[in-house]
Amino acid sequence: MAQATCSLCRAGAIYRSPYSGLFFCARCFKRSVEDRVRTTINRFKLFSPSDRVLVAASGGKDSAVLLRSIVKLESRWGVEVMALTVDEGVEGYRERGIEQARRMAEELRVPHYVTSFKEEYGYTLEEIQCIASRKGLPFNACTFCGVLRRRLINLKARRLGATKVATGHNLDDEAQTAFINILRGCVDRLARLRAGPSRAWEGFVPRVKPLRYIPEREVALYAYLTGVEMYEDECKFVEASLRHEVRWMLNKLDARHPGVKYALVSVVDRLAPLLEGGLKGRVGFCKHCGEPTSREICRACEVLEELGIST
Repeated sequence: MAQATCSLCRAGAIYRSPYSGLFFCARCFKRSVEDRVRTTINRFKLFSPSDRVLVAASGGKDSAVLLRSIVKLESRWGVEVMALTVDEGVEGYRERGIEQARRMAEELRVPHYVTSFKEEYGYTLEEIQCIASRKGLPFNACTFCGVLRRRLINLKARRLGATKVATGHNLDDEAQTAFINILRGCVDRLARLRAGPSRAWEGFVPRVKPLRYIPEREVALYAYLTGVEMYEDECKFVEASLRHEVRWMLNKLDARHPGVKYALVSVVDRLAPLLEGGLKGRVGFCKHCGEPTSREICRACEVLEELGIST
């Protein structure tokens, strides 16, 4: 059987996009991913000259591809790049990721910082989960992790003087988050789900997502083709999360109906400005920790209060 040829240059193909039907050779595939990242950055004006960009680097494929992409393109936008790894404190899981992130930052000559739940909150994620279980709180570890991790990244970004935080969220991540927020009726979170920040909030370092329109499988293939060391150990708490079930369901749907994930994210892109305009309230500051929030007490402080943890 004859090998398929690249739809762009007629070289031997290694990948067929289930969305466009196009075949790609390795060179054209890498160029396609890089072009889409550039398009996202330009379309949403994710970076400005003199930005200090802090890349949230877990050590996994997504953050590794993101870090390489931004470093590769930094001369075009004139940005300064730093990397941050958060150690949540899950034994046997995060250690390897920290080492991977450190090696990559060293290779790319990017300053690398590590911060931890233990350092900031006094407890690891595993210890927090034990406290929650003893108290009979109806939350799983992913709930605590997401809330506390976001606050920690924002705190560290401010301390480092970052003007933007770049995260490695890909198309699959964004589609999953959109669906979860719809299921939970979280209109405010749906309104904020976009590639770049909609508006500036005092005390909040804006977040950007250059990989937002790249499917997870294409991020993985790009990582392989560019020699990124693959580290994809999953946290032991992930299977208990709603996201795990939503990921499985969306993968099944997208396999049968290619484009479902793109469509979901595209709908959110169109709805977000309308939803945001209808939201009430303003962003103020948490009366406990002083972090920006639209509530009297931010979600992180509520969680810590329920756990009986003071910071």
